[in-house]
Amino acid sequence: MSEEQTFEQDQLVVFEVGEESFGIDISLVQEIIRLQPITEVPRAPMYVKGVINLRGKVIPVVDLRERFSLGAGDETKATRIVVVNVLGNTVGMIVDAVSEVLRLATDAIETPSTIVESVGSQYLKGIGKLEERLIILLDLDKLLVEMGATPVDNVTDLSQVA
Repeated sequence: MSEEQTFEQDQLVVFEVGEESFGIDISLVQEIIRLQPITEVPRAPMYVKGVINLRGKVIPVVDLRERFSLGAGDETKATRIVVVNVLGNTVGMIVDAVSEVLRLATDAIETPSTIVESVGSQYLKGIGKLEERLIILLDLDKLLVEMGATPVDNVTDLSQVA
């Protein structure tokens, strides 16, 4: 087997939340949409902004700034909702901007140090190194399970996301 065949890469969608760059596996991303009116849901956790109607399907929307305790951010023309499908759940995540889709060699990904607590190391798959940049790779399975989602749930009941 040649070296080219053993060279593995992950394809990532990279987005910004606060001052940090985050990446998620592109296979989890259903679509990326502009910010739209969100219907608030009473007694939902602070980071659950509410629900949106996406082509007839009601999906919960989570603000990642709030989820990671990064403080409120201003909505801009670049603000997006990244719609992901994880564990059979469709969830929208508000991000400050989606910057790019890229390929990252798996050997350029390091496991997170136990010292890393800025985002909550339990949600990290690793830290990707790309030239002078570091990209925090999120483990959406763990993040959504921590918020109460279970495999193949329909998370339109936001009490499950609390």
